[in-house]
Amino acid sequence: MKNIAIIPARGGSKRIPRKNIKPFMGKPIIAYSIEAALQSGLFDEVMVSTDDEEIATVARQYGASVPFFRSAETANDYATMENVIEEVLNCYQERGISFDAFCCVFSTAPFLKSQSLVNSYNTFENNAYDALMPVLSFSYPIQRALFLENSRLLMREPEHIHTRSQDLQPMYHDAGLFYWMKVDKFYETKEILCDNTGMIELSEVEAQDIDTEEDWKLAELKYQILGKNGNLNVER
Repeated sequence: MKNIAIIPARGGSKRIPRKNIKPFMGKPIIAYSIEAALQSGLFDEVMVSTDDEEIATVARQYGASVPFFRSAETANDYATMENVIEEVLNCYQERGISFDAFCCVFSTAPFLKSQSLVNSYNTFENNAYDALMPVLSFSYPIQRALFLENSRLLMREPEHIHTRSQDLQPMYHDAGLFYWMKVDKFYETKEILCDNTGMIELSEVEAQDIDTEEDWKLAELKYQILGKNGNLNVER
């Protein structure tokens, strides 16, 4: 298959200004995603979709392609990831270049390993999935979730108050690192999650949400701890 890695990185991040190229442990955070994609050996093209000249310069410095800039419509606060992907694929097709599958790689993923991309791709291909996403298991059974109503704490599923944890169905959430999908299926559904989506479960050391300044500080601390303990694979 002919594959493309699409790394979305617009310039207008709000909660963490200039987030996509902010230095993380010595280099721009987007560099980790670019390096993981390149070192995986899975892609015919590793590109960054951006509307920002400085981000484009940094992306090229680390080996990514920036063949065109993102439009104003896909660079605003309301554009979806699907909007960005569709624009990228369309722009390549206009240049006579097509791909069989894409992997949308998040630009703030310093814990992403190239081997995780390889493992996920093998699962994607070997099981004939149309899409695949990495997931993390919830650390606590969500069947025992609590919520507040009229100042009273209630259980979402009270029938499970005495159910043993091991008897509850495991639940997962999006790891927020990358998504694989076949291009033809994407054009059919225009959604990343489709009716033939597989998953690869990752460990907590492979993912970290970075949406706020507090998240950023925790991610750097986690990175340092993992590095000191030998749990961080520097061969990305």
